[in-house]
Amino acid sequence: MKFLAVGWVALGIWAASAKAMTFAHPGALNSKAELDFVKVQIQAGNQPWKGECEQLKRSNLAMRGPHGLVRIDSKNDDANVSRDDAIAAYTQALLWYFTDDETYARHSMAILNSWTNLQSFSAGSEQDRLQAGWIGAVLAPAAEILRSYPGWTPPEIGALQAMFQRAFYPQLNTASFWNGNVDLTQIDALMAIAVFNEDATEFNLGLGRLKLRSPAYFYLTADGHGPKSITGDGGNLQKFWFNPARWIDGLTQETCRDNGHHAQYGLGSALHAAEVAWHQGVDVYTENQARYTAAMELMASQLLANSMQGLCSNNLPTADRYDTWEVGYSHYHNRSGVDLPNTRKLILEQIRPRAARSVWNLDYETLTHADLPGDISPCGGVKTNSVNAARSCIR
Repeated sequence: MKFLAVGWVALGIWAASAKAMTFAHPGALNSKAELDFVKVQIQAGNQPWKGECEQLKRSNLAMRGPHGLVRIDSKNDDANVSRDDAIAAYTQALLWYFTDDETYARHSMAILNSWTNLQSFSAGSEQDRLQAGWIGAVLAPAAEILRSYPGWTPPEIGALQAMFQRAFYPQLNTASFWNGNVDLTQIDALMAIAVFNEDATEFNLGLGRLKLRSPAYFYLTADGHGPKSITGDGGNLQKFWFNPARWIDGLTQETCRDNGHHAQYGLGSALHAAEVAWHQGVDVYTENQARYTAAMELMASQLLANSMQGLCSNNLPTADRYDTWEVGYSHYHNRSGVDLPNTRKLILEQIRPRAARSVWNLDYETLTHADLPGDISPCGGVKTNSVNAARSCIR
């Protein structure tokens, strides 16, 4: 496909030309300003933050210890063990930051240090690529928060960075040819790890992948009569998009696959990647505003109405609700002033009351991103599309 050949060549040039850049820390999914805001709200007993934090404390992940896998075999139980290790490290890192209880920091550090023993994934399969995305997208934000803990030494931090290079890069640097949520999950992980590793080349690779995947996953009628082609679509876009009845703004590549289940993963991962970029002074939200907000509003309207609105052969939406709407709403509504009534209604009526708080790489967004003031910025208001721009917010 000509589109892909040109796109991937351009992506290679972009990554190869990456210059040294200075990274803001913490600066994966969470910025210092955001974490500090939430900490103040918890200390004041304000909701929903106080309740969400208490829920974390009661979680069986709050005191989980390390398991120290040397090799991840996605065919065995390692999938669930590694998932829970990653989420536990993130859970405990957040609890340490919000409560100042060093017990949580020591537990999170023990898990992260145990991961330095990991040598590889089983075979470089498509499932391994997905697994690396799921795990990396949570381990790296945990490490970003914990890197300011005085008890975690530079050699220990360096050992985790080396493990990410050794075990995760080989799985993440090749885009999955499965459905788009897998590539987007890989991108989420790749960009978060790149921040922790201070790796400009990998950060740029993630940005380039996001630029290619977004129009091939989130459709706008302005694109033409059909979406953009991408490797893995088999040359049959109607089939690859699971035979939607109509092409409308906000349709995702997996809307009709299972009526919003995997589409929530795709949307959440894309928004996570955009948030990581934002925390490094790179604005990819604006160029994707029409795509991402249309997808949010369409999916929210379907979940609220309990109807796919005639778009899919099965008209019943998924019953699953994931805590993955707050990041996008925080940016587009609170920072940018975009009216998103369906998304807001869904958050208030279905996400905060009953959504799963932690599902693979979609974790605790109500705690970390609910109702953030629009003027919170990681870089003193700096918004730029240049990854090499000066960053006045570096700490």
